[in-house]
Amino acid sequence: MTTDTKASWHRNLFEHRSALFAVAMTVAISIGGIVEIVPMYTLAAKADTLAGVTPYTPLELAGRDIYVSEGCYNCHSQMVRPFRDETLRYGAWSRADEYQFDRPFQLGSRRIGPDVHRLGGKYPDAWHWEHMRDPRSTSPGSIMPPYPWLYEKTYDVEDIQASMKAMQTLGVPYSDQDIASAGENIQAQAAAIVANVGATGATAKGDEQVVALIAYMQRLGVDGRAALEAEAKAGGQ
Repeated sequence: MTTDTKASWHRNLFEHRSALFAVAMTVAISIGGIVEIVPMYTLAAKADTLAGVTPYTPLELAGRDIYVSEGCYNCHSQMVRPFRDETLRYGAWSRADEYQFDRPFQLGSRRIGPDVHRLGGKYPDAWHWEHMRDPRSTSPGSIMPPYPWLYEKTYDVEDIQASMKAMQTLGVPYSDQDIASAGENIQAQAAAIVANVGATGATAKGDEQVVALIAYMQRLGVDGRAALEAEAKAGGQ
């Protein structure tokens, strides 16, 4: 067996000098972190940011909390990449400024189920109602489990208001009036979903967690899609 007596530059420079290696690693990680973080704080100053992206309504925010608590991000991503196969299936590729009110964002890391970033408006409320009850009734062959407890458990308005206050501290522009009137807003949006679901013969009261989840799912990608369409139309004039 032959031994290379001449050590590599990497071994001489780093592997025998742990302190230097730690400093170099810290610098590299810091540069990567700055590249990722700085754009988040400069969106407002960019001339090409999407207009019309607004915060979630109180009911949609509640649905988002349920989405996170149920681990939906483990199977569904919320990021359409700029590749033809993705845009043909899911719609326009995702823009960074669409996530400006997501705390935290739900990009996901894999797709066991389809991407949902452009899901809003694709299916009626009743479809989502049945899909969460029995996924295979709407998507034959789906391996998604049913979520029967979402039809039994209810959301709490005070908890939603607390979430809004938390988002407010993180920079989401909820006013104190928005938080105070959350109950009325929730009731109105839930009533519309109940009416849509009831039109198919299903019975919903409006305070079930699945109603909040439906509100959230129907919001996904709506603002971004509308903004991109308006942007494309303006560019064509």
